[in-house]
Amino acid sequence: MVVIGVPVGAAEFNLPSLGDTSSSIMSREQEYQLGRAWLSMLRGSVRTLEDPLLKDYVEGHVFSLAETSQLDDRRLTFVAIDSPQLNAFAAPGGVIGVNGGLFLHAHSEAEFASVMAHELAHLSQRHFARGLEQQQQTRIPLMTAMLASIILAASGGGDAGFAALASTQAAAIQEQRRFSRQNEQEADRIGLLNLKGAGYDPNAMPDMFERLARLSRFSQTPPEFLLTHPVSQSRIADSRNRAGQLSSDGRRDSLYYQMMRARVQLFYEDSPGLAAQRFRALLEEHDGEHAAARYGLVLALIRSGQLDTAEQELEPLLAEHPDNIAVQLAQVELDSSRNRLDQALTRLDQLLRTQPDNYPLLNAKADVLLRQRDYRAAEQVTDRLARLRSDDPDVWYLVSEIRGLAKNILGVHQARAEYFMLAGDLDQAEQQLDQALKRAGDNFVISSRINARKDEIARRREILKNF
Repeated sequence: MVVIGVPVGAAEFNLPSLGDTSSSIMSREQEYQLGRAWLSMLRGSVRTLEDPLLKDYVEGHVFSLAETSQLDDRRLTFVAIDSPQLNAFAAPGGVIGVNGGLFLHAHSEAEFASVMAHELAHLSQRHFARGLEQQQQTRIPLMTAMLASIILAASGGGDAGFAALASTQAAAIQEQRRFSRQNEQEADRIGLLNLKGAGYDPNAMPDMFERLARLSRFSQTPPEFLLTHPVSQSRIADSRNRAGQLSSDGRRDSLYYQMMRARVQLFYEDSPGLAAQRFRALLEEHDGEHAAARYGLVLALIRSGQLDTAEQELEPLLAEHPDNIAVQLAQVELDSSRNRLDQALTRLDQLLRTQPDNYPLLNAKADVLLRQRDYRAAEQVTDRLARLRSDDPDVWYLVSEIRGLAKNILGVHQARAEYFMLAGDLDQAEQQLDQALKRAGDNFVISSRINARKDEIARRREILKNF
């Protein structure tokens, strides 16, 4: 296990030493397994964003932040929630969750990074396991209450079943509040050091807190993030004071982050036509010098069927940012919309020569091959994706669809089983594996793999019994 040292300046912040006391309640491996089991429950109860570019950005960004964090277990996994409400969360075992709404409310990459650094600090300090230690007599009720509360916040209220679960655990949550306030302060302080270490301006954290406070002040319903991360004036002042002790020469923003924001803004706009109007107004406001607004405009024009205009607007972006993958994929989307599938495929193959494992590129190639009805080639691409992203339910869903079109029925059942396992439906997963076993016949190698997955389902059921 790699041990990450405390960043320079940590002593000045009087950060507590975690020690190993939480291990007596829950080992790191137990925490990891619990988190993965809980994630499958979450995926089965909320809608998630399937955008490969957005998911790839979140994953790459957080892994980069983790390099300068105190996190020594880097087995992170991510979930992007389809909700315009502001929220982000960290769950046991390295689960990081982000609502689409975080992109809407974090106006710069540094502000987005400040939230992610805060969540990584929750993980590095093992706040979940430490919370269990504080409440040894109510271990299981507290565990279910904390996980249920994250589901409720992530899903914008969740369904009635989770609401009922949370209400029955209200007493346990009440007991946890004082400790949670300490956790939040600790996560702020460690997150600030991580933010600075990653090269960002640490003032982005108090800036983000101030925006959250304004949202809360002028809204009858506070943002969901504030339900689990309450922002007080003392918390803002503390983060501002501590940020002031660090140099503020770090970066604030990036074009790529603003392009991801544009994708999210388009997704939650009432229609592509309205989005196009808003992006064009923003572009004109900046005398045409706003690449992210132009990028959003191009996407909105493509999706509203204004392809000639989209081509005109995309041309300067391609000239100015030829190495930007988001811009290149906008051209692929435009070519596909014009049925120039060979051109789209040629562009993707050129990009994949230098980035052979790139998730958004591989996903786009599978989509183009699907449009060409070259199902065998598409199956090869998605099989590669499945090897690279074996814990991504969106990938397994795509794999199952393409295997079906390619007449690979055994593969369909295996892919569906993986999808249902990741989505928390173990009964359906087991049924799919049973069907796969029938198809496997006397093939010992394939049958052994299928039986191994059935054993994994049994193990996960044992974990879920603790809930």
